[in-house]
Amino acid sequence: MTLRHSLLALLVVVIWGANFVVIDAGQQDVPPLLFLALRFLVVCVPAVFFLKPPGIGWRQLLLVGGFLSLGQFALLYLALALGMPPGLASLLLQTQVMFSLVVAAFVLRERPSRRQLAGVVIGMIGLALVIAGHTQAAPLLPLVVTLGAALSWSIGNVLARRAQASSGLSLVVWSGLIVPLPALALSLIVDTPAVVWQALTGLSWVAIGSTVYTAVFASLIGYGIWNSLLARYPTSAVVPFTLLVPVVGILTAWLVQGEVPAITEFIGGAIMLAGLAAAVLQPRRREARPPLAPPDRVSQENLT
Repeated sequence: MTLRHSLLALLVVVIWGANFVVIDAGQQDVPPLLFLALRFLVVCVPAVFFLKPPGIGWRQLLLVGGFLSLGQFALLYLALALGMPPGLASLLLQTQVMFSLVVAAFVLRERPSRRQLAGVVIGMIGLALVIAGHTQAAPLLPLVVTLGAALSWSIGNVLARRAQASSGLSLVVWSGLIVPLPALALSLIVDTPAVVWQALTGLSWVAIGSTVYTAVFASLIGYGIWNSLLARYPTSAVVPFTLLVPVVGILTAWLVQGEVPAITEFIGGAIMLAGLAAAVLQPRRREARPPLAPPDRVSQENLT
């Protein structure tokens, strides 16, 4: 990758890493499901009027949107509302890498390599340490809900790969149309219409800014850059940058909210990232060296 494109990938990492703290701040005044509906309303409108459908059929679009957008973010927003620390959420959400390998093996019949299997095992060991450290000081439910979000993301990844959309950004926008109405309906049921109406009529500048950031920067700009990089370079050159997302997420949560992970969570997170790196990163193949020229040819080239 060129320096410019590497810097663009790092920009996306920073945007996505800070996204967890931004979501957590926005949900202080707005119920999580209503906040999710507002986010994807901004994601889809007016972009849907300028982008052609991804050309995968409505059934595939519903499946991808249901898991990749609605399922993933509804569970993530609920986990943060239940008290999941944003920094730890950014780390645990990366378990989607491990889940994706397992789901792809069943759905797409893709057999993971030994290196990938070893990475999954290492990652699961690290995840177990994170869970053990977290449950000593906090409830288990938010952690389980976050892992559910990662699982939904992984299923959506596999479905999107099987669908082979013509445009990644178009897929994000058109599949996002599935989110606002169900999320709003669930919010009306769970939070009651009175709470929803009060939240909508009393939106704070923090909630508005958080909605704009998550919709415009994290979704449209972030995925727009990311999909363009994936279209230009091999997956193995782009995807490893996502391993830096939890690093940025944990650092942002520490600077903004004073969130300091426990030593067990820190060690487990480091082990989990090592496993993810082993599963994602591909060793570079050494290029074959050209054969040495015969001695007489070497002497002739040295004379010229």
